[in-house]
This record gives sequence, C-alpha cells and structure tokens, in this order.
Amino acid sequence: MINLSGTILKKSEEVLNSNNRGFKYGDALFETMKVKNSRTYFIEDHYFRLMASMRMLRMEISMSFTLEFFESEIIKTVRSNKLEDARVRFTVFRKEGGLYHPLTNQIDYLIEALPLTLTIKENYAIELFKDYYIYSGILSSIKTTNKITNVLASIYASENGVDNCVLLNEKKQVVEAINGNIFMVKGNFIITPPITEGCVKGIARKKMLEIVSKSEKYNLQETAISPFELQKADEIFITNVIVGVQPVSAYKKSILNKKVASELALELSKLV
Repeated sequence: MINLSGTILKKSEEVLNSNNRGFKYGDALFETMKVKNSRTYFIEDHYFRLMASMRMLRMEISMSFTLEFFESEIIKTVRSNKLEDARVRFTVFRKEGGLYHPLTNQIDYLIEALPLTLTIKENYAIELFKDYYIYSGILSSIKTTNKITNVLASIYASENGVDNCVLLNEKKQVVEAINGNIFMVKGNFIITPPITEGCVKGIARKKMLEIVSKSEKYNLQETAISPFELQKADEIFITNVIVGVQPVSAYKKSILNKKVASELALELSKLV
C-alpha cells in the first residue's frame, strides 16, 4: 500500500501521470527514514530538513503540514502495509502543470513503506567513481530526485564487483558515497567533507558530527579530502539512517581497520 497525499492506495494503482513534475523535471525532494516498532527514528531532523529543502525550492508549505501531521502520515502508511519495522520514503513533488516554470508551487506527496532489512557487511569494498562529478554547490546538499550520478555509480560498482563508490566533485575532491556520507579516520582525527563540497546534509552525518564534537578521544575536521588522502586513511566508514555506520574493509589496495567505526556505530545507536 502507498500513501498519495493522504489517500491509501494499492501499489498496483496508477498514481502518477506523464505531467508529473518529479518525473518530467526532477522537481521533487525525498526523505528516507527508518521506522522501528512503529517509531520513526530522528523524526524531527527529517522533518526540519524537508521543510528547509522545500523552502529552498520555493515549494509552498501548507499550515497543516506540521511535524505531527508528517509523523502520522508515515505511521499510517507503515500500518497499512502491516509493518512495525519499515524503510520509508517520503517524496514531495510540485503539483503538475507548466514547463520549466510551474503553474503552482503547491505540492503533493507520496509515501512508500518497505520491510526493513539491515545488513552491515563484514567485507565491504569501495572504489573511486571518476566518470561523472557532483557539482559542489549548495543545491547538491538537499535530497532531490536528480540522482543520475548515483545511479551510474551504482552500475559501475556492480560491474566492477565492489560494494560502493566514492563520488567526486568537479574539483576532483571526495564528496560522499553512493548511499551515504563518508568519513575517514587518521590517527585521532575523524575527517569528513564539508557541505560546501557538495555532499548531502545527511541525518546520520549530523548525528555523527555531534558525537565526535563531544568526544575527548577524537578531533573532528570538516575539510576537503582528496582521493589520495583517502588512500592513506586508517579507517573509512559510510553513514546513513538505515544502516547507521558501514565500515569499509578495502579501498583500492588498502586494507582498513574497523575499530573506530564500530565504536562510533555503538554511540550512534544510543541516540535512537
């Protein structure tokens, strides 16, 4: 079952037509959320990120689109699928009409809920994706449906027998992984690219920054990372709200440790 602007429909029902602006122009945003025991993790962070992104894209936010409404629509969708644990995608798109210039800034939304499957792989190899780049502008920091670079990188990863890829910006600096933010460990420094490099403002990234900034054991650095510097890391890990922390075991010829990543994964799990 899916939720189209408040109405529960069967997945087999036609819900989008050829005039949908998300389909035609990528004029859409989405949030991917983790629901456990009918509770949405980091719900306020997801809601406020979505609201900020909608304002950036000049989408009209109804007075009724409150945090309580947002959460209730998610849980309604999860329960309609007879689930308690779910991976939820909440997509917001401008109402149909117009060409590049929309006829309205009002929105519709589509909520999907799938069974939650958590897999943290023991052996997890990543490689550099150099065919195409992500632009290092602030628009890249929001979760729009324009994800063709991620799609092509996923195909590249599959064709080359690796689990994930490192995406670069036009300055050939590290941005993120296909499905999450990237961190490297060097000594007692935890280093991640700043938002200005073009990475998504990930919710798990935000929580990890909070954890490390309060730590007396580690020093946090948000700074540009070159692919060469990434090769010299003691550890590399990827964060997203579904898995939490995925340690990387191999990058190019480097075999990596997982001690710090495992420690920080435990700290992240305590926040939910």
